[in-house]
Amino acid sequence: ELLSSMLEGVKCHLDSSLPHVRRLGMVVAESISSRVNTDGPVLKFQVKIVMEYMSEIPQAPASFLHLTRRPSSRAGLRPLFSLSFGVIPGASQGAFPGGASPALLADARVRVDDDLIPYDMSGDKELKAKAPVYIRDCIEVLTGSEEDVDKWEATVKALESLVRKNPAATREVSVELAKILLHLEEKTFVEGFVELRQRAQVAVLTTDPIPVAKYLTSQFYSLNYSLRQRMDVLDVLVLAAQELSYPKSHGKTKQPDAQKPCIQVLPASDSPKDWRRIVDERIKSKTRRFATGQSQVEQTFSPNEFNSVAGHFFFPLIQHFDRPLTTFDLLGEDHFVLGRLVHTLAVLMYLAVNTVAAPAMGKALLEFGWALRFHTDPYVRQGLLSCISSVLLSVPAQRLLEDVAEELLETQSWLGDVLEKDPDGDCRRLALQNLLLMENLKKKL
Repeated sequence: ELLSSMLEGVKCHLDSSLPHVRRLGMVVAESISSRVNTDGPVLKFQVKIVMEYMSEIPQAPASFLHLTRRPSSRAGLRPLFSLSFGVIPGASQGAFPGGASPALLADARVRVDDDLIPYDMSGDKELKAKAPVYIRDCIEVLTGSEEDVDKWEATVKALESLVRKNPAATREVSVELAKILLHLEEKTFVEGFVELRQRAQVAVLTTDPIPVAKYLTSQFYSLNYSLRQRMDVLDVLVLAAQELSYPKSHGKTKQPDAQKPCIQVLPASDSPKDWRRIVDERIKSKTRRFATGQSQVEQTFSPNEFNSVAGHFFFPLIQHFDRPLTTFDLLGEDHFVLGRLVHTLAVLMYLAVNTVAAPAMGKALLEFGWALRFHTDPYVRQGLLSCISSVLLSVPAQRLLEDVAEELLETQSWLGDVLEKDPDGDCRRLALQNLLLMENLKKKL
């Protein structure tokens, strides 16, 4: 029984991370085993004792050692072990270094770490991870399994600016980057994460509109997407269309040339042919000019970039709305997403004013609205009425009468019914607005 208890103590000491505790366990084990098991083999660790007072331990009685467990005063640290010594027969205080007793030496070793004063780190600056400088490095960080949270956060914050500064590199991986951002989830708390991800998506879409728009619109009707992701696709398409449709103007303020009156000394001239120049210069010097209004601004405009890509944003969204999927049914229980889709189409139609695809988009949108005119959700009906307003404002009046004259007459009749019978006040207001637009359209013709 004594040998079994000794072996448990040896295991406890050998598992310690402190070298002197391990050495002490080996020495005590050798001493105890040599006295307990006198006839059989004894433990031999073949360890060299460095401390001078440890040379007295093998000759001491086996009962003088007591290993006590003392809890550490510091939270989070493993419990420390202290050794209390009994009185060794025949041993004097001079046998130990400095004349101190072994109990005092052991307690001093234990208290050394507890007495350390913690370093003041309040003034230290936190080292932040550097953001990647290349698009492909961003992709590796966002898709990798590396648990570097600081680097991941820096990448999310810097991605939009990198995309806009490196359009050529972005076009090489635009679809892959759009896929990553669509599925990107927040690993750790990042302030404004949703907005940062959305702005990065808009930057990728405006940098390479056609392939990215094809990918996003195809994913809107795909399987295994949440309703939140589908609405994110609609939001990104609208924001990118707004950015592309607004002309990029760089205003330069031109200050008016205000000439101050001054005294001019005219040189003497004997030639009579210079009289006209002299008179003109004198009149010019005595003329006072006053600037009126604000400074004039010269603006350089660029073409509407949405003109060539409007169809890629619009037509894929309007094609498959009536095809229910296993987890997605626009005409069924997912009518809120249908309402968002209808409002998105209205915005895209409005932004397509003066574009080549506007007449075709207007005709398709009127047919789309006619199929859903009796929908029970007022939010969907409001979106349909907004679509009609966008068509009337964006498509030239002449093209409307040439291409969709019959559809306009049917729409006008339906608007009258909505104005009289629809229970929703906003729907009635939008119907009245559309009827006034139609009247103004007739007056222009």
